[in-house]
Amino acid sequence: VTIWDRDAQALEKAKRKAADDGLTLETDTVDMMDRDQIDRAVARLAKREHRLDVLVNNIGGSLHVPFAFLEQSDEDWQKVLDINIMTCVWATRAALPHMQKAGYGRIINMGSKAGRYGSLFAGTPYSAAKGAMQSFTIQIAQEFGPDGITCNAICPGAILTERVDKFLDERHTPEERQRIVNSIPVRRQGKVEDVASAVAFLASEEAGFITGAALDVNGGQAMSI
Repeated sequence: VTIWDRDAQALEKAKRKAADDGLTLETDTVDMMDRDQIDRAVARLAKREHRLDVLVNNIGGSLHVPFAFLEQSDEDWQKVLDINIMTCVWATRAALPHMQKAGYGRIINMGSKAGRYGSLFAGTPYSAAKGAMQSFTIQIAQEFGPDGITCNAICPGAILTERVDKFLDERHTPEERQRIVNSIPVRRQGKVEDVASAVAFLASEEAGFITGAALDVNGGQAMSI
């Protein structure tokens, strides 16, 4: 497993934690907003590993742009669309030829509950971008399925990372946050392990007949038939 981030210190911290757990983790410092850096990082990975089996497009975020639609600028929209859509387009484009050559691949895109059902705190650009990621997922699944490549999206609700926890505190009172938790059938908010388990399943051999799917990981907060 190789993870990318532009924060070298965060990568080193993750590598140490993996080592403490007896796992081998490779890292590469990459600014995902730079298409050329992505291309070079994929080339380095392919040269080292001689294959690329799984791509997890995990980058994204609402970037704290104003929540109210009429307060958002064109620049706000462009930033959010680029980080949530174009970074994944560039990474997928760079990875696909290696998967085609092998006749095998798993692409897992990070959608969001916001892209399927709207959001109480993330705003329109983020919801629109994540909706686009789900359409992107379907199209990639259709086009590259004959090459042995699956493509699926995971659509989490609010997952309590440190950043999201702080963001929710900024936009909701404690009482509002508790009302949200009370609206979730399993009566809790998500953990990173909930998403990681979904990624592990979609990356597995057992998920080989699943493609073009959007998997909700939100504790039942939003459901569809």
